[in-house]
Amino acid sequence: MIDIAGAVTAEAIDEETRDQPEPAHRAAGVGPVAAHYGDPMREQRTLATGVGLVDRSHRGVIAVPGEERMTWLHTLTSQHLAALRPWQGTELLVLSPHGHVEQHAMVAEDGETTWLDTEPGMTGGLLSYLEKMRFFSRVDPRDATADHALLSLVGPEATAALDTLGVTGLAAPDVVAVPGPKFRSGELPSRPSVVYDVKPLPVGGWARRVALGVDLLVPRPVMAGVVEELRGAGVPVAGLWAYEAVRVAARQARAGVDTDHRTIPAEVGLIGSAVHLDKGCYRGQETVARVHNLGKPPRRLALLHLDGVTTDQPPAAGTPVTLDGRTVGFVGTAVHHFELGQIALAVVKRNVADDARLMVGETAAAIDPA
Repeated sequence: MIDIAGAVTAEAIDEETRDQPEPAHRAAGVGPVAAHYGDPMREQRTLATGVGLVDRSHRGVIAVPGEERMTWLHTLTSQHLAALRPWQGTELLVLSPHGHVEQHAMVAEDGETTWLDTEPGMTGGLLSYLEKMRFFSRVDPRDATADHALLSLVGPEATAALDTLGVTGLAAPDVVAVPGPKFRSGELPSRPSVVYDVKPLPVGGWARRVALGVDLLVPRPVMAGVVEELRGAGVPVAGLWAYEAVRVAARQARAGVDTDHRTIPAEVGLIGSAVHLDKGCYRGQETVARVHNLGKPPRRLALLHLDGVTTDQPPAAGTPVTLDGRTVGFVGTAVHHFELGQIALAVVKRNVADDARLMVGETAAAIDPA
């Protein structure tokens, strides 16, 4: 954790939070991260209007070296990775045979190793799957969480803050437009559906431009020095609460929190970032193709505005969303936003109208149609 006076850990606030390291990571010396540094609303405003540094070192990190790593990962996941070049990044999914989301990972390639960072509670499952699928491939996936930590510069001024670390010129994400149903094979380029610019850091590790700012993967021994260098240049710190509020407002779903065991990529906006619609076979591809061609996923991700809240505690993940007494979905992440009030991401049935009068527990909720 970024050791700064006033930091309150997420663990101290909510013992059941999923935003903490797995037990194996604790044994390796990976501690909890800060929920906030004394003023969560101010920290949110900083991330939304300027730039702030968020400690996300609880995320799992998997290193995949080996000369066959790209073609191997290409065959196992939803993304077109065979053409990923050094100093590029993207996203990928591991799907079940029925096309349900099992794993989501962010990717960065440095020319020698492919780095995957994923949700804290999902690292072991992803690594176990990769190890089982090695067979005779020349790859060597390993858990690198104890050695490397993820920090995030979040906000519209994130790339400018990188000047302090000697990194300039990070390009904005390059996203391939998702084609309409029944597009002809070969229309999509043979490259990842989204490409993130990645550059090496002088202290080791790399910087990756993403939608909310810039992710920094740094060796843990130099993490404190990187933090102090950025703070010395005027970059304030912000806690995980602020990061989650910005993420929810941007309608970015988290696997394992805003998804359930039935979630397919088209329901939660992962087709445009983590799925290539015109590549070779991978597990779950049939469901992806069928749903895309029909254009009718059974559920959709919605941003809810919660009204009449009588408690400071947002609804827990998994709380049912009801309409006229019938369950029509579930809440994922619920947060207090500095401008929007209490909001939540929810997965609801596709036929639920935008003007439906919903309930989340005893709280009235309305869908944001934007």
